Amino acid sequence: MENKLLTIKEASEWATEHLGRIITISNISYLIQYGRIKKFGNNGSTQILKNELIEYYRLNEIQKSSWKKQLGNNLNWTLSFEKYKESETTKHVHRLHPYKGKFIPQLVEYFLDNHIDNFKKEIYFKEGDIILDPFCGSGTTLVQANELNIHAIGIDISEFNSMIANSKITKYNLIELQTEIQKITRTLKAFLENSNIIKFEEKLLEELFNFNNKYFPNPEYRYKIRNKEINEKDYGESKAKEFLPIYKDLIAKYKIDLNIDNKSNFLNKWYFQHIRNEIQLIYKKIQEIENINIKEIITIILSRTIRSCRATTHADLATLIEPVTTTYYCSKHGKICKPLFSVLKWWESYTKDTIKRLIEFNKLRTNTFQNCLTGDSREINILEELKRQNLEFFNFIKNKKIKGIFSSPPYVGLIDYHEQHAYAYDLFNFKRRDNFEIGPLFKGQGKEAKQNYIEGIVKVLKNCEKFLIEDYDIFLVANDKYNMYPSIAENSGMKIINQFERPVLNRTEKDKRAYSETIFHLKRK
Repeated sequence: MENKLLTIKEASEWATEHLGRIITISNISYLIQYGRIKKFGNNGSTQILKNELIEYYRLNEIQKSSWKKQLGNNLNWTLSFEKYKESETTKHVHRLHPYKGKFIPQLVEYFLDNHIDNFKKEIYFKEGDIILDPFCGSGTTLVQANELNIHAIGIDISEFNSMIANSKITKYNLIELQTEIQKITRTLKAFLENSNIIKFEEKLLEELFNFNNKYFPNPEYRYKIRNKEINEKDYGESKAKEFLPIYKDLIAKYKIDLNIDNKSNFLNKWYFQHIRNEIQLIYKKIQEIENINIKEIITIILSRTIRSCRATTHADLATLIEPVTTTYYCSKHGKICKPLFSVLKWWESYTKDTIKRLIEFNKLRTNTFQNCLTGDSREINILEELKRQNLEFFNFIKNKKIKGIFSSPPYVGLIDYHEQHAYAYDLFNFKRRDNFEIGPLFKGQGKEAKQNYIEGIVKVLKNCEKFLIEDYDIFLVANDKYNMYPSIAENSGMKIINQFERPVLNRTEKDKRAYSETIFHLKRK
């Protein structure tokens, strides 16, 4: 009976009952699309074998068991949030702009929301409290605090990070925002009408469609790779070489100017000339906008757009290696892909997506204060800086104390937080403060780097403690493989009263290794 065929709907219903969590039709379709399970039948009558579905989820359970063996039995699998769909872990404004190293909103909710699993955990914060995130990043804590009717202050050394965070929690006149976006889009389209880019891309996409359908039929191709019937690397590279003359002929025919300068600044190295022209055109129009809030959110949309238009492969978008100026075999999509020659597609997609996400967040928004301050958490006077940047919030907080901290400090020697948005610093002329980051990638993970990291986090905690209530609660999310946080707590005059070990699932497509992080709960010693 297990060899019976199931429709996608039947598979979704079976898996939901079998696993005790919601498995959507989209989840099953994903397994088919990426070759995890073989497809039978055509569109409209697609079916899969039940025994393949059973085997897929059996292997997932084996993976969970393996993770527990590797990472220890203290893993709190509830904090993996495996039951949440990707659309829920990137809900509303949380996905307004990519950001490396951020935690998912459900993790913040678990510790901030006094209505979640009360029978399993203490209540640390309540509505109306004030919390602090001294490593604010892209503002996840601020957004969730707003949603939970909690006031929040963020601090970040990066001016661009602060802009991302504040853009998420600002309330906009959406009609005015849409009007300004439409003006820019019309200008961009008029600019494109006077170039060969549109005709070139239409022809290139037509050639790619025909070639990929012939040599990379989906999902059959992915299924064969998964079952080792095809050597993906060799086959992909050979087909990429086969398509290359078609691409070069089109470049010559439509006189496309690639013009990449490897020795110049970030924009000149990672963007074709025509894309750079489009970017400058949009940026110039943004500068004409008088409403500062509208100007900043559209700046964030432009940044998100140009990040997706860098001359690199889809698989290397998050970690750039070398500029790619030709068509190439894409392991992420399992076919021949191309670099981008215009920002129009992504600009239109992200403007619509931003409006949609702002509308979604407006339905959940509470009447509370949130603000991300730009500054160094080791020395910033929170009240003075808040008075300068947000007087209304300052007047609300000046006679109050902050209840506690929920934050994810940087990991030692892992990410250059400025460099991940280098394109934005180049274009928007933000001042870079790389040397003020705590534990940046370029300083490594040696003995001196670790000691500097400990000293930096201690200074942050000591400075922030001055603004906290006596009986504060501090939650720090970290992967402490070097066992630095006991020293950090001791040197800060604090004690670790609890640790929550959380398995981190689906970090990146390239890294499937067992990985966990710890949420350290600190209080005054």
